[in-house]
Amino acid sequence: MLKARILICDDEEGIRRYLQKLLQAKEYEVETFADGTTLLARLEGGTDGDADMLLQDVRMPDMDGIEVLKRAKKLRPTLPVVVMTAFGTIDSAVDAIKHGAYDYVTKPFPKEKILGVIENALELDLLMKENRVLKEELNRTDTPDNIIFTSAKFRAVYELTLQVAASDANILVLGESGTGKELIAGAVHYNSSRRGKRFLSINCAALSDTLLESQLFGHVRGAFTGAITTQKGLLEEADGGTLFLDEIGDVSAAVQAKLLRVIQERSFIPVGATKAKSVDIRFVAATNKDLEKEVREGRFREDLYYRLNVITIDLPPLRERPEDIEPLAEHFMRKYSRRIRKEIRGFSPEALHEMRSYHWPGNVRELENVMERAVILTRGETITPEVLPIRRKEPAAPPAAENRLISLEVIEREHIERVLRQTGFHKSRSAEILGISRKTLDRKIAEYGLALPGGATPAPDTE
Repeated sequence: MLKARILICDDEEGIRRYLQKLLQAKEYEVETFADGTTLLARLEGGTDGDADMLLQDVRMPDMDGIEVLKRAKKLRPTLPVVVMTAFGTIDSAVDAIKHGAYDYVTKPFPKEKILGVIENALELDLLMKENRVLKEELNRTDTPDNIIFTSAKFRAVYELTLQVAASDANILVLGESGTGKELIAGAVHYNSSRRGKRFLSINCAALSDTLLESQLFGHVRGAFTGAITTQKGLLEEADGGTLFLDEIGDVSAAVQAKLLRVIQERSFIPVGATKAKSVDIRFVAATNKDLEKEVREGRFREDLYYRLNVITIDLPPLRERPEDIEPLAEHFMRKYSRRIRKEIRGFSPEALHEMRSYHWPGNVRELENVMERAVILTRGETITPEVLPIRRKEPAAPPAAENRLISLEVIEREHIERVLRQTGFHKSRSAEILGISRKTLDRKIAEYGLALPGGATPAPDTE
């Protein structure tokens, strides 16, 4: 991680030497200046990010220290400045802070005092920078500007997304886990006439029926034990906007019936209430399941399926659009480099080759996780294969399976067991690789009686 660069401006050579030695011992990078003119020239010629803090004397041989402070803040509005003076008065302290100084210390100062002020100022500055980055990311999230691609295959998906966004039809987004279904749902919303209203999402597979119903429909005070206040649900909060129902294929029959009523009648009744509330919502649903099969086998309501599936957007897995691997990797590399303040410029040719050759069973989500890990572990300015936790070759099927005539059920059981073993029985990771939800994986484990080598059923991971 890069160390902070601190600029010191003081006309006393002894102070400059003392501070430089003190701060370099703490592994800060230090630049010193004897007058305000030289300091301001340095700030004017540099760029944002090449200095993290300024320690500045209030008295200068060439100009007033407060004037230096004002000009420095004009050149670098976000640069934290600590003013030092041997002539400390309340008036000068107030004046310095009024013009943008973070703090004010009076000479002579003990090293603990100045180090504490510096650490606090840098910590606050880091928090403010992270807030600015997060705000930028929030402003970009789920908008077209945040959809990274170069492939013709994904361009066709994106163009269809923009085309259907102009309508008010409900949309079903299909695709494997990690392909970016919520991102597409957001793009639909932000390119529609509903963009001024809220875009909300809920993962239907992550909640029990009771909690899912409460989150969607809200409840009135006293509706159940613990309902001490009335709470709005997502249906009411999303009125006029878009509600994204992720993993809709895992919703129970009871909740399916209630959702159907909302779509048909454009109204709902909060849990424990008696009066219906009218809403105007566009629904975008997503699943990695074959919903037509679910309908045929009676696990998903046919009428709800057709209500949600007015238009289908089918997302290709990352392995089918390899042209997008490099631009996506660069996007995530820059994102996490900014977040942890590392200077990483790119990838080695060998790392790029590894990424292009990999199968990416977890799709874009897996690529993002790999990039975050790579940025954390990389020591230099280039990401190399050693920090990429990927293997180019997919594990081969057991040789005996090639010569056996066995049922699909047996194949599924063996494949799930193999994936569980290869992930150390990590259920979240296994579900991602298998392209199913955690809830579905738990059901399959129970159905097939899968067990650890010692005979115990795989324990839920703590993620």
